[in-house]
Amino acid sequence: MRRSLAGVALAVTSMVALSFLIPLAALVMSLVKEQSITAAEQRAAALAPVLTLTADPSALRESAASLDAAEYVVVHLPDAAPLGSSRAPAALLERAQRGRESISQQIPSGWICLQPVVLPGDRVAVIENFVPEQELTRGVKASWAVMLLLAVGLVCGSVLVADRLGAKVVRSSKRLAHASQALGQGDLEARVDPMGPRELRDAGIAFNAMAHRMTELLAVERELVADLSHRLRTPLTALHLASERMAGSPESARVEAAVCALETELQAIITAARTPLAVGPMGQGMLGAEAGDGKDAGKATGKGAGARSTSAAPAGPRCEAAEVVCRRTAFWEVLAEQQSRPCSVEVTQEPSPVGLSDDDIAAVVDALIGNVFRHTPPGTPFGVRVVRTALAVELVVEDAGPGIPEPDRALSRGSSTGSSGLGLDIARRAATVTGGSMHIARGPRGGARITVVFALAATLPSGRGPRGSRRRTGWPRGR
Repeated sequence: MRRSLAGVALAVTSMVALSFLIPLAALVMSLVKEQSITAAEQRAAALAPVLTLTADPSALRESAASLDAAEYVVVHLPDAAPLGSSRAPAALLERAQRGRESISQQIPSGWICLQPVVLPGDRVAVIENFVPEQELTRGVKASWAVMLLLAVGLVCGSVLVADRLGAKVVRSSKRLAHASQALGQGDLEARVDPMGPRELRDAGIAFNAMAHRMTELLAVERELVADLSHRLRTPLTALHLASERMAGSPESARVEAAVCALETELQAIITAARTPLAVGPMGQGMLGAEAGDGKDAGKATGKGAGARSTSAAPAGPRCEAAEVVCRRTAFWEVLAEQQSRPCSVEVTQEPSPVGLSDDDIAAVVDALIGNVFRHTPPGTPFGVRVVRTALAVELVVEDAGPGIPEPDRALSRGSSTGSSGLGLDIARRAATVTGGSMHIARGPRGGARITVVFALAATLPSGRGPRGSRRRTGWPRGR
């Protein structure tokens, strides 16, 4: 590309230079010649008044000597020898004398100017002024050389500028090509420094945005796999409890081994999905929007899963948080009864609309209560409470277990001690999508107290209020 641009610049500049140089050279030659002829005519005209006053040869020689190029000035007096060395052809002299005509004409050795002067007695004298050939072209070659140097400098400068511009374009194109190849080979950190012309800078910016978006989508996909695997732990917990109740039966060992194997596989999937990649900021995954901006929601799975949006969007998923909590706690209360866990459930009777789907709220409840079952011994009491405030709906899950020693670390996805850390992250991201938050503290029972705050969504149409608003303490009699 650089060679092509330099060739184009050379051709165009050379054509432009020649189109101006040739006429300008001819003009310079013409101007020099015209100036020399005009000077000769002026010398002849300056000597004419002297002839009208006197025809004395000595006076004429003295007057001619005072002029420039006096050796080329000759005075032809009537009936007398010429004063000087004449170079004019006899025919031109006779024509000037008889016809009394001013003649300026080129001859083989230069240029001749004849100026007739009428003397007293109707006699005619002729003033001859000769311009040698070298005088007609004096300074022309030097002017041509200067113009040629300027033209060569112009051509070389244009070629150099074109080569520099082409080098910048080629360098920017090569960097973009190398970055594209690196990205295609799996280097997700490949980026390009936008440079060069505006179009290539725009292409570089678009490439960086594409690469950043691609790494975010890959991270979202991997976290989605981890989230889905984590949600499968809820039915696994129920299977564990069922296998414990089957203890002593011929099938109990086989069922327990199968459940353990399935849990191992799920943990392997979570670990593989969360293996660090060379990516940028991670997306929020299943329940959240893209990392950093919170504008586009991810995708949830399960019944009714679909596109999500933030609470600020004009349309999106809505649900009654109290209803979902009632349904999910009914499931967990059966398991709590099997492990002799006292369970208390307190749900607000006020409407509790939030900008999430039923599956999302269910995932939060399952993650928090599932953590209680996994990280506290059987018989440990816990409680679930839903409170409606002026601007939010608060879901509080607390237990009487050992608590969470490092709450800040527990909120970091995948850094919790002894677990994947996905459960708390699912709850945190769900709250963040609605504009809420999550807090971990030590509750009055002595264990962990996790408060998830969901910002209120627009009120749902009438007839969609919570159906099962209730307060229960202890174990339920059934599902």
